[in-house]
Order: sequence, then C-alpha cells, then structure tokens
Amino acid sequence: MTAAVRSYIVVTAAYWGFTLTDGALRMLVLLHFFNLGFKPVQLAFLFLFYEFFGIVTNLLGGWLASRMGLRITLLGGILLQAASLGLLAQLNPGWPETMAVAYVMMTQALSGIAKDLTKMSSKSAIKVLVPDDARTALFRWVALLTGSKNALKGAGFFVGGFLLSVAGYQGALWMMAGALLVVWMTSWRLLPAEMGRAKSKVGFTELFAKTREINVLSAARLFLFGARDIWFVVGVPIFLRGTLDWSFSEVGSFMALWVIGYGVVQSSAPAFFRNRVPAGATAAALAFWLAGVAAAIAIGLRVGLPAEGVIIGGLGVFGIVFALNSAVHSYLVLDYTEGDKVALNVGFYYMANAGGRLLGSLLSGVLFQTFGLAGCLWGTFGFAAMAAAISLGLPRTALHPALLAQATVKAGDGD
Repeated sequence: MTAAVRSYIVVTAAYWGFTLTDGALRMLVLLHFFNLGFKPVQLAFLFLFYEFFGIVTNLLGGWLASRMGLRITLLGGILLQAASLGLLAQLNPGWPETMAVAYVMMTQALSGIAKDLTKMSSKSAIKVLVPDDARTALFRWVALLTGSKNALKGAGFFVGGFLLSVAGYQGALWMMAGALLVVWMTSWRLLPAEMGRAKSKVGFTELFAKTREINVLSAARLFLFGARDIWFVVGVPIFLRGTLDWSFSEVGSFMALWVIGYGVVQSSAPAFFRNRVPAGATAAALAFWLAGVAAAIAIGLRVGLPAEGVIIGGLGVFGIVFALNSAVHSYLVLDYTEGDKVALNVGFYYMANAGGRLLGSLLSGVLFQTFGLAGCLWGTFGFAAMAAAISLGLPRTALHPALLAQATVKAGDGD
C-alpha cells in the first residue's frame, strides 16, 4: 500500500467518523429540545450559528490550512467537535429558556466551525494525494468521499435517535465525544505532518484572489445548494407532517433515507458517467435538468395530481440529478486548482456552499409560510436556473495542457 493510499484511507475514515456524529448531533438536538417544548422558530435558531460560522470558517480555514497544513486543520476540526459535544452535555435543565437557547447556539457555532474545517481539509487532501495526471482517479476518489459522507450523515440521523433512547441526552453526547477522541488520536499518529501545506507563504489578500473558473464555480455552487435547501429544509418536512399527516418518525426516516440515497448516487457518479471526466458543460446541463424537475413537481401539485406520489417521486428524481450535479462540482473545484493552493480554493468554494445553505434555509421558511410548498418549489426553480446560467461560463472542457497536447497530436496524425 502506497503512502498516498494509506493517507486517503485515514482521511476518509476520519471524515466518516466525524460525519456520523454530526448527523447524530443534529437529530439529537432536534428531538431533545422538541421534547422540552421548544417552538419551531426556537429550534431553527439553535442551528443559525452552525450555518453562519460555516461561511467564515471555509474562508479563513483554507488560508490557515495553506500556511499550517491540512493535517492541523483536520485534527483541529475533530477536536473542536469533541469539545462542542462535551460543552453541550453541560447544559443545565434549570437554566432560563433564553439562556439555554443562547448556550446551545454557542455550542452549535463551534460545531459548525468544526464541521467545515473537517470537510474542507478532507476534500482538499484528495487533491494533494492524487497525482496531477490521474484525473479519472481524482473523480472517483472525490465522488466516493463526498457520496459516502452524505450517506453516513443520513445514517447519523438514526444513530442520534437510537443513542437518545438508550443512553439519554448526556450519555449520548459523551459517547460520541469519546469516539471522536479515538478518531483524533488515530489520525494524529498516521497522517503526514506536511500534508497540504503551501510551498510558499500565502498572504491574507490571496483569500479573494481567485481564478475566473473558481469564482464562476463558487457562484454556481451557492445557487445550487440554495435550490436544494429552499424546499428541502423547511418546506418538505412541514408539508409531510402538516399536510400529509405523516408521523414524526415517518418524516425523520424518510428524510434520512433520502440523504442516504443521495449519497449513494453521488458515490456512483463515475459509473454513471462511465468514468469519463466531466466538464463545465456537464454542470450546466445538470442544473438545467434540476430546474426542470422542480418546475414539474410544482405543476404536478398545481393540476391536482396525488400530492404524496408527486412529492416522493419528485424528491427521488430531484435527489438523483442534484447528487450528480454536486459530484461534478466537487470534482471541478479540484480540477481547476493548483496542488499547493488547494485549501484556499476549496475553502472559498465551500464558503459559497455554506452561503447557499444559509440563504436557502431562510428562504425556505419565508416562502413556505407565504406561498406554501409551491412557492418553495418555484424558488428552487429560480435558483437552479441561476446555477445553470452561471455554469455556462465554465470551461466546456476540462483538459489539462498535457492532455490537450496529446489530443492535438492525435488529431494531427489523423490528418
């Protein structure tokens, strides 16, 4: 086993361990504080800092990783998550409600910082570990890491509910914190110290000095993830519960299975594309398809088709197209990046990702309250169409100069 493959396995395993606890924590907090009588708006506020600090962390985290190395930021993210879990376990049930909400928001802010440090470091590490000329392998490794992460996040929803029922609130948090410390110690021993550190000092001004390709892709990413969350975060679960009268367990299980299925599709993206390396034109086409799916679901509800079938079937198709589009984006950000600057670009790109999630989450509540699920779907349509239009500005091919030269030689031989 080569050193690169071993490091990839360690990074992936660390990311898996973190993701499982992150999904479990989300479900644990939601269920526990719902049982305590927290209102929906209060529950939403618990996660506001989680999303907001993801924007800041992705921007600054990439700069820190370029200067200090990806090993430091990856280990720092895991350790910070363990600390967040420990602090959350110290919540006093006797505190006033306002104080309890503020305290949980603070711990969720730490968890949001930890999540994005870990994600940025893990995704960036792949670019560092894969040779520059192995683009097909890069696509496969990125798809596997990204897809498995989403599948495990869905599995984490089940883990959170299970641990809450068998170990209680504090017991579940301490068990997850202990598991993360084991992951941290293992990764600390096995990962190379210089992984991902830039060869030259990276100035603070380089945070915003991006290539045109990275800027365009990041803008498309913002609208892509906004399109998903506009109807998925608030609209879908409330519609299933309030309109279709599903139970809480049915809603939670369905959402978890959707995330798991979405992750499986993402991991299978290379097979879908028959191991052909995607380009900017692929991202644009998939985003146009996504907009069409959202419009079709809204029209289906409008003309009176069975709502349950339309939503379940529509979510299935939407999830497949979205997963493929997201996988293409995750590959392109690495393809457009120089190896020793990967953390800077990936951090900037995931800052846009976090911005899209935050914007989509806010719009999901506003549009659903004002216009119902149809309003959310037309918002999704608009955001997906914007992602598609912006993606038209990406390079239509993704050939490196060396591969382009080979293609030119072959064309010359044909003449």
